[in-house]
Amino acid sequence: MRPPPAPPYPGRVRRPHGPFGWLEASLLHDHWLQRLQPDATAVLLLLALAADRHGASYYSRARMADRLGIDVGRVDHAVERLLALGLVELRAWRPGQRDGVWQIRPLEQHANKKTGACLSVAELLRSLGFAPPAEN
Repeated sequence: MRPPPAPPYPGRVRRPHGPFGWLEASLLHDHWLQRLQPDATAVLLLLALAADRHGASYYSRARMADRLGIDVGRVDHAVERLLALGLVELRAWRPGQRDGVWQIRPLEQHANKKTGACLSVAELLRSLGFAPPAEN
């Protein structure tokens, strides 16, 4: 087995400075980014970068649109996709309001709403109608 390739500057080790957000590597390795599409990926990235230690952030849809340089309609579609896939949760400021506290959900904690049992990412995707990726 070959050793992994060395980065151009191996002495540069990144360390977070100030607040930072986390995204799970399985978003890449389990093909979530492909399924999310660019707008939902951008919104998820923004929410992760703005998140506190609970994965919570408070950006309004209008502010997300402004920061991402896209219109609010595109943010609305992206947010609805993230909510439908269970990647984020929203606690509205007031009933019926579309903005509030956003929280990124850990992938391993997707629970079956009927039984309360945790689902794997593959089970969750199948339950949402996604087929497994084709083998090449």
